[in-house]
Amino acid sequence: MTKLLLLTLFAIFEQFRTIPLPDIDDNIVEIDIDYYLEEPENPKNVIDLSSFGTNIYGVPDEATAQLVANYSATESNVNPEELGSYLEGDILMPEDQVLTKNGIVLPSSRWPNGVVPFEIRGNFNAREMSVIEHALEQFHRYTCVRFVPRTGQDNDYVSIANGNSGCWSTVGRTGGRQDVNLQSPGCLLKSGTAIHELMHALGFLHEQNRQERDDYVAIQYHNIEKHALGNFERATETAAFGVPYDYGSVMHYSPNAFSSNGRPTIVSLRPLADNVMGQRNGFSAFDIEKLNKMYDCGYLPPPSVSGPDAVESNVVNSFVGGFLTGLGLAEEKVDA
Repeated sequence: MTKLLLLTLFAIFEQFRTIPLPDIDDNIVEIDIDYYLEEPENPKNVIDLSSFGTNIYGVPDEATAQLVANYSATESNVNPEELGSYLEGDILMPEDQVLTKNGIVLPSSRWPNGVVPFEIRGNFNAREMSVIEHALEQFHRYTCVRFVPRTGQDNDYVSIANGNSGCWSTVGRTGGRQDVNLQSPGCLLKSGTAIHELMHALGFLHEQNRQERDDYVAIQYHNIEKHALGNFERATETAAFGVPYDYGSVMHYSPNAFSSNGRPTIVSLRPLADNVMGQRNGFSAFDIEKLNKMYDCGYLPPPSVSGPDAVESNVVNSFVGGFLTGLGLAEEKVDA
């Protein structure tokens, strides 16, 4: 009986021994380490930069620095940030801060709770510091965004500098130190230029490149410097938060931006709007509305257009002009 049991067990063992075991290499499970190391972003807070491709990366440019150094607000008909050789003039991610994965540009994001740690490391004089402080005050006055002095615990922060490379910024929160460069004095002749670059750091792009811009402006490609044609590329989609196209936005190019011959490169399709495109006096009411929606600020009263910190009253005229055009009561402009 014992011998029979042993023979039976031996036969069973031999049967299992001949069953081929799976090749362990064929069953390797790949684990996305980033998934465990990084907290997934709320899709609502993601800012997709992939459409820019690697053009968003570069190095500070001495030629841009020279143009901004010679800039005169009274003699020039463009803004200093429109003198840059960077993407769209003033969008730059330094190459040592490359955010790519498998050749794809990674997204940036909004700042959590609208709180932006910052430092000022440039050698600014008293007047230039007052311009920067005034720009920061406008965010605090009209929005829930708060720029707070950086502490040792803040790994992600904005560093305001005045290197000899023009006016430029990254877009959104990119992680680690990210520069907002305001070369003095050119980039600090108006607080609106500082506001413009800080808006980029908060995640805003240029107004005139919105998806629907061709309903509001006519781009005069024949007047644009050849190397700058890409600066006028229209977005494939726009996160506008329900806010209409805004000629008076502090994020809008001036009519002669990147002109090769001194003639307009952007012509409005609404009366009077040419007078406000490219203004750098401060926020427009729509800038404030969009920023507050982007950062879930809730209701905050817009500034009075007659107040000292508001955009000139002709912004209102451009809105009225748009209304008249919608009624068919205004004439559209032709190419310049």
